[in-house]
Order: sequence, then C-alpha cells, then structure tokens
Amino acid sequence: MGQPLRVTLDLARYVVGQRLRGRRRFPLVLMLEPTELCNLSCTGCGKIRQDAAVMARRLTAQECFDAVDECGAPAVSIAGGEPLTHPEIVEIVEGMLARRKLTLLCTNGILLGRVLPKLRPDPRFSFVFHLDGPREHHDRMVERRGVFDLVMKGIREAKARGFRVTTNTTLYKGADPEAVGQLLRELTAMGVDSCLVSPAFTYEEVDPAAHGIFLHRQEAIALVRRVVQAAGPGVRYYNTPMYLDFLLGRRTLQCTPWGNPTRDPLGWKGPCYLLTDAHYERFEDLMNRTPWEDYGYGKNPRCASCMMHSGYEASAVAAMRPADAWRMLRWIFAG
Repeated sequence: MGQPLRVTLDLARYVVGQRLRGRRRFPLVLMLEPTELCNLSCTGCGKIRQDAAVMARRLTAQECFDAVDECGAPAVSIAGGEPLTHPEIVEIVEGMLARRKLTLLCTNGILLGRVLPKLRPDPRFSFVFHLDGPREHHDRMVERRGVFDLVMKGIREAKARGFRVTTNTTLYKGADPEAVGQLLRELTAMGVDSCLVSPAFTYEEVDPAAHGIFLHRQEAIALVRRVVQAAGPGVRYYNTPMYLDFLLGRRTLQCTPWGNPTRDPLGWKGPCYLLTDAHYERFEDLMNRTPWEDYGYGKNPRCASCMMHSGYEASAVAAMRPADAWRMLRWIFAG
C-alpha cells in the first residue's frame, strides 16, 4: 500500500505540475544522508567502508532543510549510515514535516528508543525498518546476532504508538523465497502498513569479497517472482504496481537517477544513490552537469544488474499509462 490519500494526491499534483511545465527531469524523492556513520557492518553495504574523512562529517539540520528546499522534492528518505546516530535527527524529521514533506526515516532499529518517545505520529511520516529476511538470514547479513528480534520489537512499539511503519527487504543471492514470503505475510498480519522489496546492487565501495551475494538481473527477476508467489495476495507492498511489474519481468523501464537525487555530507552525489562519480555543491549543478545519457541499463556496464527502487520507482511513476490508473487506485486504497 502507498501513503494516505491526501499525501498521494499531493504527490500526484506535484508530478502533474512538473509535466505541465515541460520538465523532463525532476526530483521525486530526496535521498538524504545526514551521516554515513553506522552501528552495523552489513555485508552488502559499502557506506561504512568509505574514507575516514567522509565518515567523520555530517550535515547539520539546517543543511538538511536547505537541501530539500533547494531541490523541491515532495518526499524525503532519510538514510545513511544509520540516521538515528545523528544528534539532530528529531529536529531534522520535524523540520521536514513542517515543510509538508512525505518523510521516511530509515533505520536498522537498534537505536529506536532514542527517538520513539520524542516523535509524534503524522500521516506524512513513516519509520522504514531494514529487514532482509527471517531471523537467521537477517542477522547474518547485518553481521550481528539479535538484530532481527530488535527490529520486530521496534515495529510493534512503533505501531502501538500509532506510527506508520514500512519494512525494506533487500534481496540477495541465497535468500529463501519461501521464508521471505512468509515473513512478509507475518509483517502484514502485525499491522505493518507496507513492505518494500528490492534486489540488492553491488557498487564500488562494497567489499569485493562480498560480490558473490549480488543477483544478476535475470536471477533477481526469478527470485522476486518466487517471493511474491510465496507471500500470496494479502501482502501490502510499498512498491507501486508498475515497479513490481518491472521486478517481475513484466515491464521494461529505464533508470531515472535524477528522480531520487542524493545529498550527503560531501554535497550532491552524482549520478545516483550508489554510484559516485562526482559531488556537486549545488543541486542545479547535479542536474545540469551530470551526463545522464551515460548511465542506465544498456548504457553503462556498472548499471547492468541494478533494479533498485532508488533508480526505478520514479521511472515507474513517469511511465504510467492510462490502464495503470485503476491499479494505482487499488494500490492506494486496498494495498
């Protein structure tokens, strides 16, 4: 399921307005990384393996507000690193909501107690819990025992306080589709508002020893099909129907990395959330100086296996056809 109706209508008005202005490239979701610091060393993540000078820097709350004001995106995904390690994270979330932004706070769940009593439920706000699979698989991927149980406890506490909750399940080679499907059913039964499923993607900062856990495109499609089949019809997906079609191999899309621009402590990161070929001081420079035609499936070998939501969910929205309208309404209202 997507967001509440009024939030979805705001997003729709934004997209229509951009198209009426004749803008071919525009941001939909700001990928905001106020810090790259993390309290886990996940096998498939390269963020924690960046240069020490990068890890020591962080954005101030005001710099975060300036970033979302500068790019104008109607939604912001606060990631990292682990954003709950940031001392101003509550102020950052509240500032985004004051700007009426759809705000997603991504977390591994370990430090949830730092912020849960300080934040208030809001229709525009969701916690997004990283949960790669059932207990043994998840704890292996994050390289620490007991994290799965902390996440499940955090989900229950957040829902009990009235917060919207989404889970983000990244699929790696070797994942058991039956077990992942069962987990998605359990999360839906717990009251989780939506579940995001997306194949993992390898990039330069990832430890080369871990490259064997990543899926090639046809492997990803086969795994997603088995997961969706195992999960059954009752799961509420955060994935739009069009993006899910893409993951299932039913629709062809081209990556639109400008749809999810990334702002981290070094600046505006180009070309995308995971590939880093340049940093720009201004959002305008990111949009105008990035050679977008050099990236995407069939254009750049580094993009060959990528099917991540940060590159393709905006593509799915942009590629909506009239026949998709009814499916989108069902997704908004019924999951």
